[in-house]
Amino acid sequence: MSARAWILVLGLVSATSAIAATAADQPAATPAASPAAAATPATATPVTAKDKDPRAVLAAKIPGGAKAEELHASPIPGVYELARGTEIAYVSEDGKYAIAGDLYELGTDKNLTETTRRVERLKLLGSVPESQMVVFSPKDPKYTISVFTDVDCTYCRKLHSQIAEYNRLGIKVRYLSFPRSGPDTESWAKAEAVWCAADRGAALTRAKRGEDISKPKNCVNTPVAREYALGEDIGVRGTPAIVLENGEMLPGYLPPAQMAAHLKGKDGKG
Repeated sequence: MSARAWILVLGLVSATSAIAATAADQPAATPAASPAAAATPATATPVTAKDKDPRAVLAAKIPGGAKAEELHASPIPGVYELARGTEIAYVSEDGKYAIAGDLYELGTDKNLTETTRRVERLKLLGSVPESQMVVFSPKDPKYTISVFTDVDCTYCRKLHSQIAEYNRLGIKVRYLSFPRSGPDTESWAKAEAVWCAADRGAALTRAKRGEDISKPKNCVNTPVAREYALGEDIGVRGTPAIVLENGEMLPGYLPPAQMAAHLKGKDGKG
């Protein structure tokens, strides 16, 4: 499904989010259930080999189109989770209602939607081999962070100016390109020039210092466009965007010591 089609899907969510917002302003109440409803609670219909996949039926009802594999049973009876990448919404089994916003488990205060996002981020990142990243690593790293970076971003430059300290603290930094200005721009050309350099690490360091990096004429088939698209799918809205080993995304710069403390507290993995 194209990005525009997905926007149409999320349009359904936007159209119904006002209902959710209104409900949020009211005291919580247990809806009255008829005897029949009480005897047979609604549940997301399980998929069986004998029946047509109910997700396919539901997907056909969603404006803009959706795929059955983008729908998953949620913890709420009668409600499916609709996920494409890290864009997540919730849709009623009959296709009449959609819910915008994160889903929390009240007993644990766990953000179930963010849990799904983390899984999806790691799945998307896993599609990129480390050989297509620019990596700065200590000999025996304790933690690994994947950083979507823009050569011309102020805080990206600040982060990179401290790369030796991140490494000293046991943090391996894997860079992926995300020129915020988009294709056919100066920042995009710089990202491609870095990739085509004989020593990509040194070229990235020079570029982040503001030095000119000439793009060779035979500089083709770089991963910049793929990584930019990946960043959009993951939900990058600015740089640096830092994805941890547990799928958490930090939307900005953290100094080395603070990053190390955060990783240690989270164990960087769960």
